[in-house]
Amino acid sequence: MAAALSGKRILILATNGFEQSELEVPRDRLKAAGAEVDVVSPEAGEIKGWDKKDWGRAVKVDRPLKEAKAADYDAIVLPGGQMNPDLLRVNADALKLIKAFYDAGKTVAAVCHAPWLLIETGIAKGKKMTSYSSIKTDVINAGAKWEDSEVVTDNGVITSRNPGDLEAFSKKIIEEVREGKHQRQAA
Repeated sequence: MAAALSGKRILILATNGFEQSELEVPRDRLKAAGAEVDVVSPEAGEIKGWDKKDWGRAVKVDRPLKEAKAADYDAIVLPGGQMNPDLLRVNADALKLIKAFYDAGKTVAAVCHAPWLLIETGIAKGKKMTSYSSIKTDVINAGAKWEDSEVVTDNGVITSRNPGDLEAFSKKIIEEVREGKHQRQAA
């Protein structure tokens, strides 16, 4: 498995308040599979996670959002938490980057509250998706077909519900990128 994603590059887009495990687990699984993983953020230096009920650990930012380009990567991963996607969904550069991955036919993966970003970019419309239960109505109102499953994939868009789904979420990202499914028909 160590070389499954050799030569692949994955971007994780996050800001302060990301759910700790939802950034760290996919990052660590993707690196273990051989991918190069960059944490990209509007903030420079470090961003701080939210670990269940309080502030968590800081994570190093590898590249500023302003310098990130979808063309340099094979997939984008969007961690949840409440604060992180809520802050990013009002950031025009973040939304533009997410949409660029989708429009290029690359894998777009969102967990927990991060489907808010898929709603904001228009990606959710017409897709089969899941999310954290508290935003189920938002996902449905955006025109997606919501289902209560640990991981849902629809034409390169991968969604999961919560930290309990992270192993399945990470495995599906690895599968999609390894098999080249991220080269789906561009929108």
